[in-house]
Amino acid sequence: MNFLPTEDRRMLADSLNRFFAEQYDFVARGAICRSAEGYSPAVWQQLAELGALGAMFREEQGGLGGAGFDLAVVFEAAGRALVVEPLLATLMAGEAIALAGNSGQQQILTAMLDGKTLAAFAHEEPGGHYETDHVVTRVEPHHGGWLLNGAKAAVLAGARADVFVVSAVSDACAGQSLFLVPARAAGLSVQDQALIDGGRAAELRFDGVELGPDALLGNLSAAGPVLESVRGRGVLALCAEAVGVMDVMRAHTVEYLRTRKQFGVPIGSFQALQHRMADVLLEIEQARSAVINAAAALDGERLARERALSAAKFSIGRIGNRVAEESIQLHGGIAMTWDLPLAHYAKRLVMIDHQLGDEDHHLQRFIDLGLEAAREAGA
Repeated sequence: MNFLPTEDRRMLADSLNRFFAEQYDFVARGAICRSAEGYSPAVWQQLAELGALGAMFREEQGGLGGAGFDLAVVFEAAGRALVVEPLLATLMAGEAIALAGNSGQQQILTAMLDGKTLAAFAHEEPGGHYETDHVVTRVEPHHGGWLLNGAKAAVLAGARADVFVVSAVSDACAGQSLFLVPARAAGLSVQDQALIDGGRAAELRFDGVELGPDALLGNLSAAGPVLESVRGRGVLALCAEAVGVMDVMRAHTVEYLRTRKQFGVPIGSFQALQHRMADVLLEIEQARSAVINAAAALDGERLARERALSAAKFSIGRIGNRVAEESIQLHGGIAMTWDLPLAHYAKRLVMIDHQLGDEDHHLQRFIDLGLEAAREAGA
């Protein structure tokens, strides 16, 4: 299989890297993180015009790509610049609408790709601990529509979203359903929170939120496959972003070893530090290979796809922590200062490990999927 990027992907990567280098430096990012919005509407519109949003979705969905390698291009570039714009929230909410929405609901996705509407994906709940089946938010028929009660945790870009894609159950024994909930719905409360990596998330509470009959995405109690696809694409995006983060940390650390002097010579000339840096470089390449494998498997058979995604997320979690620790230690005390970008990249790696399942969760999931594959092969 040819893993070299296509011409279109190379052009998109060059455009995004150039845009972030010129207009999204560390100072500009800091100002965006401290702003009331937590992201830049102007930057968001420019990303839409550059095709970054369209690249995350397939052509039949109104996008420009949507393959695993298209996601990798967008999110690796975002990782290099530590972008806090709501790319992941848009990817996951948009994928749910694209897979389950009717023609009327698809118009929301069109507005999202134009940068005019922000949507957030609200699935995780307090106490869920990464378990995809842990949903206690309840929905019940009400006056021809629906009545929603419950809570959601760590909803990315939640305080700035125009609409939420919310998972809920209608019965304790039934499957999960997805609903479109307007951000200004009566009975919905949103509490904004700052994250350690500079991003924003929100806690949502639904107290008797009344929804119309057209709020349901797809069929009732049948959202399981949609949720798996949404989370899978989110996992790949996070893994690709982590590779971009690690590439920058590697470059900063190598440069520091070349310029920082001790006993009159660059500390990079010390063999012990060379060995540690060589190990870091090998680990980053292993992480990159895991992401390539997951991107190639994204549109393939389910078990192979899910195992590749969990393998990549496990690898990113383990390697990301190693890269963060080694980069900080090789820099010494200066690496812990707020004004040095390296500390912020390290925080982002830590946060990525805990989003959509940490390394322990995905190691167990990889094992469970392997057992499932073995059972199917023996059936």
